[in-house]
Amino acid sequence: QVQLVESGGGLVQAGGSLRLSCAASGRTFSSYAMGWFRQPPGKEREFVAAITRTGDTTSYPDSVKGRFTISRDNAKNTVYLQMNSLKPEDTAVYYCAARWGSIATQKREYDYWGQGTQVTVSS
Repeated sequence: QVQLVESGGGLVQAGGSLRLSCAASGRTFSSYAMGWFRQPPGKEREFVAAITRTGDTTSYPDSVKGRFTISRDNAKNTVYLQMNSLKPEDTAVYYCAARWGSIATQKREYDYWGQGTQVTVSS
């Protein structure tokens, strides 16, 4: 079992930056690939970023590539999402997710989810 708690969301102007954190419980954090997803108002939850257990490989959709960076600190049981050059269309609830094993980009492949943190980007 893994419990995930996101933090770091808030209101930011377009062009600004935010850093989200996701703290995980448990002793086996390094056995889980981690992902970030987001759900804009009235839309489906979508993939934002993923990282392998060791942090050596990451994956992003084109919509955030070059602006967002996922990283992890296994000693702190924490995964991060650094978001730069934010746009109004980045407004969403951001969720952290964990899956046992290899990196994945589909939400159905993740086993554990946090409660989400709101990110609002004003124009």
